[in-house]
Amino acid sequence: MPDWATFAVATVALTLLLLFFTRRSRRLLESARFVDSRSEVSDGDRDSNRDRDRDTDRDSDTDRDSDTDRDSDTDRDSDTDRDSDTDRDSDLSPNAARQNRPVLTTRLLLVNATVSQAVALTVLAAIAWWTAVPASAFGIGGSHPTLGAPAVASFGAAALVALGVGAGLALAAGNEAVARLGARAGVAPSTRLREAMSPTDVGEWALLLGVALPVVAVFEEALFRGALVGAFAVGFALDPWLLVVGSSVAFGLGHGAQGRLGIAVAGGLGAALAGLFVATGSLLAVAVAHYVVNAAEFVAHERPGTARTGSESGGGE
Repeated sequence: MPDWATFAVATVALTLLLLFFTRRSRRLLESARFVDSRSEVSDGDRDSNRDRDRDTDRDSDTDRDSDTDRDSDTDRDSDTDRDSDTDRDSDLSPNAARQNRPVLTTRLLLVNATVSQAVALTVLAAIAWWTAVPASAFGIGGSHPTLGAPAVASFGAAALVALGVGAGLALAAGNEAVARLGARAGVAPSTRLREAMSPTDVGEWALLLGVALPVVAVFEEALFRGALVGAFAVGFALDPWLLVVGSSVAFGLGHGAQGRLGIAVAGGLGAALAGLFVATGSLLAVAVAHYVVNAAEFVAHERPGTARTGSESGGGE
């Protein structure tokens, strides 16, 4: 017998924890310095070392000048020392600020996204197993107990994948249209995270499209659609469309790194995916659609040869 109360408490706690880490990640992105490879980090460190060496030489010269001045005029010495200290502080401040900024690479971001989402997916699966919530409540393996239209109940896996691809392409086109309208109005979603995760070689493209994005799509659909809509509808006999609203708000907040318009767009996307889930009762269809939306965005904007609008320190979120 499923323990629905425990499942609900644990799932809500997992969702809140996810939103907390999303907020922390946004702050990190705002202060981080992104590079394409570790060699660039090394070059930056060498530049900083050279700057520090020049600062040291300049400090030594200043000290020698101060010693000469002390022999002739002690009062002028004190003024010179204070000026020298001020100049040294101003010289070192940019270097210190640069060194204190966390350095992130594309590969590191992709691996981090994959591992963190995989861990969260494992935790969600463990919660479902511990509380004996059946996979069918998530829309996995057969018909959902309460969701899905009779017309799609007999759909096979191939038909559900095809449906997901078509829905994903339509949603990707809608996202692009909203983003363009937002850009014209001066409120475009932040692209800093997407550009930071943009692959720079074939290996990173394989990691993004073959590992990171599938894991992200499966986990987010399992949580925001499978658990917060499908399982809650079964366990508590709630109106699924009421659950769609709550899960879509949480889904939008989970994309805070994309700025205010990004949160709104993600919330709308979450509502559309939830509607597809309610209509089909299939987690497979919505996971495929989610993957197609994300993959289409990267391919359209970050493929080799496309111009990037972001910068190392830019990108308001």
